[in-house]
Amino acid sequence: MRTLVLNAGYEPLGVVSFKRALILVLNQKATVLAGAGELEVHSATETLKLPSVILLSRYVRVPNTRKIPVTRRGVLRRDGWRCAYCSKAANTIDHVQPKSKGGTDTWDNLVACCFRCNNQKSDQTLHELGWELKVTPKMPTGMQWLVRGVERVEPEWDVFLGLPTAA
Repeated sequence: MRTLVLNAGYEPLGVVSFKRALILVLNQKATVLAGAGELEVHSATETLKLPSVILLSRYVRVPNTRKIPVTRRGVLRRDGWRCAYCSKAANTIDHVQPKSKGGTDTWDNLVACCFRCNNQKSDQTLHELGWELKVTPKMPTGMQWLVRGVERVEPEWDVFLGLPTAA
């Protein structure tokens, strides 16, 4: 079970284990804003509901530079684990403009790709192959991309991350 941590300004800081969240709450360094349903932890003397979202008592400054780092997992997640060339299941990433031809490791130049398309494309440009991208690669936006550990969002977090809730 994971817990979303907010600073005193209600800005998401990251995700911690439920154990770390309980320690922060028990030491009065945080308060519980949302529970994880009916899940509980039992000790010898107490029964505590698992926290899903906690609010830190002291304000923790969020850095102003909120640039999303490029990672393999991030590119695959951004593209929905689908190949940018054939739309089949992706299991690797590819440089649209090959590194040997001046391509860089940026959100705009990396796409999710299946092994077959990656091997066919090899060290060539899309123009050389006559291929087109099915998606336009760009840096993802939104709070869920800025907070470390929010690859899988719990339903209780939606309101705190500014995500649309299911009706």
